[in-house]
Amino acid sequence: MKLASYRAAGSASYGVVTAQGVIDLGHRIGARYPDLRALLTANALSEAKKACAGADADYQLADLHLLPVIPNPDKIICVGLNYEEHRVESGRDKTDNPTLFIRFAGSQVGANQPMLRPRESTHFDYEAEIAVIIGKGGRRISADDSWSHVAGYSCFNDGSVRDWQRHTSQFTAGKNFAATGAFGPWMVTADEIPPNTVMTLTGRLNGREVQRATTEQMIFKIPALVRYISAFIELLPGDVIVSGTPGGVGAKRTPPLWMVPGDTVEIEIDKVGILQNRIVQD
Repeated sequence: MKLASYRAAGSASYGVVTAQGVIDLGHRIGARYPDLRALLTANALSEAKKACAGADADYQLADLHLLPVIPNPDKIICVGLNYEEHRVESGRDKTDNPTLFIRFAGSQVGANQPMLRPRESTHFDYEAEIAVIIGKGGRRISADDSWSHVAGYSCFNDGSVRDWQRHTSQFTAGKNFAATGAFGPWMVTADEIPPNTVMTLTGRLNGREVQRATTEQMIFKIPALVRYISAFIELLPGDVIVSGTPGGVGAKRTPPLWMVPGDTVEIEIDKVGILQNRIVQD
């Protein structure tokens, strides 16, 4: 099942994406579960399936203003340097534990919405990533149990303002300018992507492939990330773990390859779909 969040007729809603269009869950079960995070919190994916059974599409996807898949997560935890090629190109030492930083919900947009290059910098970089969406919350989750806590997967562009990211050893400033990240177009539920499925992640800028890797190349795999993160903080339904980017980022090319206004950037996961955004000057 593919689940998307969006704005239609001026109101936020969410629904199931099918080949025929989008079946709106907002007016079917929205009184009980007003958004996708609430649906996950109630463990009600099966109810969403029942509500859509035999239903006609309410909208065409192209007519909707797509929002980040989870517009209101309690937290977005991003993983840095989680592919060996990217660690090497960044000149960073190997570590025994994941490198983590925080994104805020207001720093991201949905699919087909403009990503904003801020006025303060021209060093705007792409980062193709796999977003892991938590379905069942928990604390101190074991690696063996981790898969049962995953609701699904989506594409993420962890757009980075590199010079601001490097102002200090902390990444926060360069990762949180408004509308510099993108999340979507939808979540594919975990029942369609079994545990340990190898997914291929690709990034393209103006149609040119700039990044490619598989989940086999992750340094810290998804179970290890869930285990480590839940050791120090309780994961809640709707939380997002952005699991790291492969090598090939623009900052490490010669000359650097920055995103500029007018560019189109695509993040593709073969088992999920394509997240596309254009770059606009703030």
